[in-house]
Amino acid sequence: MIKTRRGLLAAGAALLATPALAQSQPNGPVTLVVPVTPSTAQDVLARMLAPTLSDLLGQPVVVENRTGASGVIGTGAVARAVPDGRMLLMQGANFVMSPPLMPNLPFDPVRQFIPIIRIADGNSVLAVRPDLPARDVAEFVALAKARPGDLDYGSPGNGTAPHMSMALFMLAAGIELNHIPYRGTAPALQDLMGRRLAAMVLPVAVAMPLARAGQLRLLAVTADPRWPDLPEVPTLAEAGYPQATNTIIYGVYGPAGLPAEMVARINGGLNEWLSRPATRQAILAQGLSPTGGPQDAFAATVRSELQRWADVVREGRIRPD
Repeated sequence: MIKTRRGLLAAGAALLATPALAQSQPNGPVTLVVPVTPSTAQDVLARMLAPTLSDLLGQPVVVENRTGASGVIGTGAVARAVPDGRMLLMQGANFVMSPPLMPNLPFDPVRQFIPIIRIADGNSVLAVRPDLPARDVAEFVALAKARPGDLDYGSPGNGTAPHMSMALFMLAAGIELNHIPYRGTAPALQDLMGRRLAAMVLPVAVAMPLARAGQLRLLAVTADPRWPDLPEVPTLAEAGYPQATNTIIYGVYGPAGLPAEMVARINGGLNEWLSRPATRQAILAQGLSPTGGPQDAFAATVRSELQRWADVVREGRIRPD
């Protein structure tokens, strides 16, 4: 009788514990959606963290590229997903920059998502062609003010991170440049090096070797502090424009309603992964800065960034394609 009673008590305890476990781990394989093409920064980050995420959740994690409509297709799929942890999202600039340019966006980035953890920040530089008579930010601003609307800058397309970053800088500096959107970074960069464009905002990893080869001149880093491999290049804040400081934020998101225990488990585990020297070195090698931090701080940053870029779109009179 005693053994039976003990058995019943143990079974009852196990049943009571089961919901807690279910709240912190999904009950099947996990899809980590990357809404852009392979080999991009967020795709690389997703594949780097997938094994650790699998260990944390006790399930296989598959990275799936669901591309199209500037990330809307893949992001929308996660917005509609059941909040059981079996579908998560790795997003970058599009998450906070695209909404103001898409009035008919099929999801609400605030109400339909929970930001889980900030993984890394993408660092960019303000680059000009080497023969432009501007050796620093002050000279570039003076040149632009002397020739309003005459200097062309390129970007990979309307509403992309380089376009928005330059628009923010233009507002901060009070200058007018002529935007030339391209279909991707490569053709725009080709025209910058061919001296058909005056300037671009470029990822550090892209711009650095070209600057060292004398094909570009780097005026400022858009983030703060200075990039370790470019100690001679000041930040926009140091150049007098702290309000133009910006980075591309890469992070992991889940659908709204994801259990708090699961969110805490992922955030804690990936913060530990980000603290490892090998992880940090691998992320830095991509031209990115490892970040991490509390979930609530990331959520607050996302809300702030959404408002910031909405203001840039409005004040810069940026229109969707």
